[in-house]
Amino acid sequence: MSFLEVAGWDTVDVTHAKGRGSFVLLCEHAGLTIPEDLAELGLEEPARSSHAAWDIGARDLAEGMAKDLDAPLIAGRLSRLVYDLNRPLEAPDCIPAQSERFAVPGNAGLSDSEKRARFEAVHEPFHAAVSAVLNARETAALVTVHSFTPVYMGVPREVELGFLHHADSRLAEAALRVERTCGSYRAAINEPYDASDGVTYSLRKHGEARGLPSVMIEVRNDLVDTPAKAQAMAVHLSATLKAALAAISPAEAAL
Repeated sequence: MSFLEVAGWDTVDVTHAKGRGSFVLLCEHAGLTIPEDLAELGLEEPARSSHAAWDIGARDLAEGMAKDLDAPLIAGRLSRLVYDLNRPLEAPDCIPAQSERFAVPGNAGLSDSEKRARFEAVHEPFHAAVSAVLNARETAALVTVHSFTPVYMGVPREVELGFLHHADSRLAEAALRVERTCGSYRAAINEPYDASDGVTYSLRKHGEARGLPSVMIEVRNDLVDTPAKAQAMAVHLSATLKAALAAISPAEAAL
């Protein structure tokens, strides 16, 4: 499939673009849509709606946080099985042929040119939108919003909130201190993933490259799998982020 055939895909949403709070939010795995061209990637419905295809509850959570924080939100519209926006083209899992327990027939055996076409049609518009939003601001703290499964490959996960970082740990560590003070959730640094898993790509590309405080938030998806749960968690995490940013950068937190 050529780039011209996929160039018309609607891949990114930018909402609350004029928000003037101290944060910019990303939600790379917000969407479930698979373009008609791809014939549902050969997947049955259970796979297309599973956590393998998107971060369950993350979009509702991110939208609630954007409202509470008066923050722009850049969200992906397509399933991460089409292209994982939190991965560069050279990452072996940017277009997975196997995701968790699901084989993805429509991603098997892609040529380099087919992979690049997906990259140009999906990755490039999203990350261009992130750059445009950040370029329009003097400063910001960057937050990427994700969710994870309570059980992965048969192993239960006890952690409820993870604050992940790349090299710059300031905002993640400050957020963990706030969480441990209030004691509402079991929280940890760099759980259930860390930079060695390749998950901090967007933080590095847009946050650390600009010297911005940045953190990736992972929420166990049974805590955000309904709109009501997501909204409650949004209120909680917005307060956590405000307190964390105030602790490391009082001037930015006052914006």
